[in-house]
Amino acid sequence: MTNLRISSMRATPIIGAVALLFALSACKDLVVPDYNNTSIDDLTGSPTPTKIAQASQGLLVGTRVGIGEQNGYVSLLGILGRESYNFDPADPRFITEMLIGPLDGGSPAFGGNLFAAPYRNIRNANLLLGALDKVTGLSAAQKTAVEGFAKTIQALDYLNVINTRDDLGAPIDVDIGPTDAPAPIVAKDVVFTHIVSLLDDGFTALGAGGTAFPFSVSPGFSNFGTPSEFAKFNRALKARVEAYRGQYASVLTALNASFLNTGAPLSFGAYHSYGTGSGDTPNALFDPAGRAILAHPSIETDAETKPDGTLDARVLAKVAHLPAEHKVQGIASDLVFTIYTSNTTPIPIIKNEELILLRAEARYFTGDAVGALTDINFIRTNSGGLAPRGPFTSNADFIAELVKQRRYSLLFEGGHRWIDARRFGLLNTLPKALPSHTIMSRFPFPEAECLSRVPAPAQGCT
Repeated sequence: MTNLRISSMRATPIIGAVALLFALSACKDLVVPDYNNTSIDDLTGSPTPTKIAQASQGLLVGTRVGIGEQNGYVSLLGILGRESYNFDPADPRFITEMLIGPLDGGSPAFGGNLFAAPYRNIRNANLLLGALDKVTGLSAAQKTAVEGFAKTIQALDYLNVINTRDDLGAPIDVDIGPTDAPAPIVAKDVVFTHIVSLLDDGFTALGAGGTAFPFSVSPGFSNFGTPSEFAKFNRALKARVEAYRGQYASVLTALNASFLNTGAPLSFGAYHSYGTGSGDTPNALFDPAGRAILAHPSIETDAETKPDGTLDARVLAKVAHLPAEHKVQGIASDLVFTIYTSNTTPIPIIKNEELILLRAEARYFTGDAVGALTDINFIRTNSGGLAPRGPFTSNADFIAELVKQRRYSLLFEGGHRWIDARRFGLLNTLPKALPSHTIMSRFPFPEAECLSRVPAPAQGCT
């Protein structure tokens, strides 16, 4: 629950990313002092620059939790958006719950998933922000840089929450005591406003944060290792959020301060890092034999061809055929993803290719159809190897083109196809392999969150 007041939801200890990281299995309760692992007590009671650095690095670890697991954010949203299947022989719920339904809030690995971990990290960020007033040995600029960093990561965590709960809304006023009443659930637009506020506050703080962070970032953020560079990541996130809100003038403003660059690699961006060292977490989406994770057959059947008659270059680069078809519960596929080439391959958070497509979207909906076409054709030719297309004939024609390019450019990276289908009213266009399958629009709240609100449970409690 979002006030963290029962033992079933534990707060992640704030630990050094160098130790990597994490030992979430050894999470400790915030309600009483933890005499075996005093990192939280030290941070809140007598913070040092080292503790501040460890806590900051820990936020990058925390925001990665639940992203690259086989039942994590990329995988589950991929199933709902018909990018992927999971044929795990040990757990039929990847089909019975995720494809047939209903999603069950009492199922912590499925319908009730993707909720607790972001709030643990938001909580840790609040502890870090509170410690900045007490620490000595850091300059004012260094403290401000940490503030900007922490608020940006909080915004990312809130965004992942609302992307899964959508019209149910979410709690945002969660900087409260462990025994306080649960934070109120507010509407989706209020959550988005809060995210934008965090990003704007963070951007301002990063601008006053001097030339260096008082900590090291993870390899996935190597392009954003200073406050000024991290501010470009902040603006990229804001552009995505404003597009989700339909605030297209703000999208363009944010993109102007982001890392969008048509002269840079399309893959340039920020990534979740993974490793196989002691205490680290591997990328579980790496499944080259298709033991569990399969690519949806429509990835190939819906793809355009290049002038030479071969498929879209993104399809050829991102999926491959298995020697034999896999079939489970009447569903079949012989495609696997080749995006993640090892269990240490990073997972994109946001990259240059998405920013160009966000600019196309914002240009079109602010009256610049010519500029939008330029951006769309840039992606078609440079990423897909496709021929450029002609002018858009209608809003529907543009949206169809946009979501198609986003589908293949951002394939199996973060649920983009499902989110896009929902925000453009296209969920009914997603394919169903069997008549018994259902197209889900959002996840319910976890059972524990609902029980904390008895006798007045929130909408979305099952």
